[in-house]
Amino acid sequence: MQSSNWKWHLDEFFVKVNGERHYLWRAVDHEGEVFESYVTKKRDKKAVLKFMKKAMRWYGSPNEIVTDKLRSYCAAAKELGCADKQVTQQRANNRAENSHLPFRRRERAMLRFRRMHSPQKFASIQASFHNHFNLQRSLSKRINFKLNHDAALAEWRSLITS
Repeated sequence: MQSSNWKWHLDEFFVKVNGERHYLWRAVDHEGEVFESYVTKKRDKKAVLKFMKKAMRWYGSPNEIVTDKLRSYCAAAKELGCADKQVTQQRANNRAENSHLPFRRRERAMLRFRRMHSPQKFASIQASFHNHFNLQRSLSKRINFKLNHDAALAEWRSLITS
């Protein structure tokens, strides 16, 4: 379980499922790791509430919640009693926006989704894979990065074979 005093970045983006627009809600922590995702048909307060309750049930309440200016976030935060923790400054949510890029890359390679549960399943698997190999190259020397990457690859291979 993650520490509850972390900063969360919440964001949503649309995905097409069999030609219909659905929304994938994602929660990213301050280090860029995706820790929760949820797919809905609508982009309203009810969807945000369900998503935030699910995240808070597993990970506790954060010290700060960074969102875009979608009014559903504000309404849900008021109902949950964490409206004072919400930050909606311009460009503050870039970490969440950039976390969508690997998902979009894989989505294009897969040629979209056919069923409703497909993006939810794909998002959780892709997030765990990305989190496992996201070693932030710029923060370490090459030799340390290579060692960490090799260790992550060996661990991943052992998980697959078992």
